[in-house]
Amino acid sequence: MSDMKRRQFIMLFGSAAAWPLAARAQQSAMPVIGFLGAVSPYGFTERLRAFRQGLKDAGYAEGENIAIEYRWAESQLDRLPELAADLVRRRVTVIVATGGAVPAIAAKAATTTIPIVFTVPEDPVRLGLVASLARPGGNATGINFFASELVEKRLGLLRELVPNAVRVAVLVNPADASNTEATVKGVETVAHAMALQVQFFRASTNGEIQAAFERLARERPDVLFVGGDPFFLVRRVQLATLAALHRLPAAFSNRDHVEAGGLMSYGTNNNDAFRQAGIYTGRVLKGEKPADLPVVQPTKFELVINLPTAIAFGLEVPATLLARADEVIE
Repeated sequence: MSDMKRRQFIMLFGSAAAWPLAARAQQSAMPVIGFLGAVSPYGFTERLRAFRQGLKDAGYAEGENIAIEYRWAESQLDRLPELAADLVRRRVTVIVATGGAVPAIAAKAATTTIPIVFTVPEDPVRLGLVASLARPGGNATGINFFASELVEKRLGLLRELVPNAVRVAVLVNPADASNTEATVKGVETVAHAMALQVQFFRASTNGEIQAAFERLARERPDVLFVGGDPFFLVRRVQLATLAALHRLPAAFSNRDHVEAGGLMSYGTNNNDAFRQAGIYTGRVLKGEKPADLPVVQPTKFELVINLPTAIAFGLEVPATLLARADEVIE
């Protein structure tokens, strides 16, 4: 090879090598969101769409002026501390922790400096995530969507829909101890006031859900109360199918279950909560501090009823309940 050709080759190779380096440099200059999820992308599609919409409302679009590193625990909550630590090692700009209290606690334990935006179903002050709702004070803030606090209302609506119900089965996920404890405490308090008999069933895997329903088939409770848990969200089709198979009227924490064939739900509009989380993440990216951003709490709750499921169960939905429903699926 002549000297001239050798020089041309070196220049060409050097330019080609520089292209990915330039691309990486441009990408590294882009803020990176670390998205820490308790479950899996399956079943979280609408939540992610709402989160991205919130980011868009704040002026950010994935792949254009921000990058997102996703870490999913696939319902194995004991993986969350290491996944959070990995995001910290990658020096992400902000961590978004979703899927219950455990991801938020794992993120908070992993860093005191990287900003955290959480979505949690329980009181974040009690969980130790913030100093107060109005002035979080540390490196974390986010959305509290009241899954645990609505237990009394949801159980009351289920009793209104099935007025003769006395024996209540309650399904909880023991892997999320904090959420389970809050649900158990709330149900026991309400059940005592309503003179209901309560039996708890625990499931944190698909197989355990199947086993729980086999026990339910033997025990024959009047109704089923499903705790608000991200794992149950991604298994909503399985839960709705098994409830229908065993003709067991069930109440859920969010509308996704009812859209999958479940009987009724009462709770926060979670998509709106995730959109707000996206907006808060955008505000943090622009330089606002979590310490100064008040925890957002929902003001609107929705009752959704699946009329064909009610008819299949032989239930006559009271006109007063239909009138109060935010949506009736027909």
